[in-house]
Amino acid sequence: MEDANTTLMLKRPINVKVIVTTRWKDEMQQQLQAQITQIDGQMQQLEMQGQRAISEIQKQSISPPGPEVSQQIDNIQIQVNQKKSEFLERKNQFLQQMQQVQLLELDQEVVQAQMESFFRLEQGDNLVKKLNVEIVLRDGVVEEIRGDI
Repeated sequence: MEDANTTLMLKRPINVKVIVTTRWKDEMQQQLQAQITQIDGQMQQLEMQGQRAISEIQKQSISPPGPEVSQQIDNIQIQVNQKKSEFLERKNQFLQQMQQVQLLELDQEVVQAQMESFFRLEQGDNLVKKLNVEIVLRDGVVEEIRGDI
């Protein structure tokens, strides 16, 4: 029977690595392209919403528009431009990731994610070895579990 004073249940990070294959590269490119397409759609929607809001303000205001109306329109345009800038930054990050994926060599190992797992630590265990665990995948299938599980 385990002695509660000599055993601990701890949580550790586990790196998930993938072995680069043609299939993995294709899947990553498709995922990144889908995210880029989604961002493009969000930017178009944002632009349309901004234009609608400006049109509504212009319809409701007297002609010629007063300084408050001009200020409202400017504020909307500033908000739209700030949000567009955020979208463009994310899009550029995805484009850079696509470029990086293209440059990866086949059979190269790449860290793709990090997970957590629980492990039992007992008196006399080597904590460093227990913490250094990683999973290696090839096309989604576990090829190897490295470390002291």
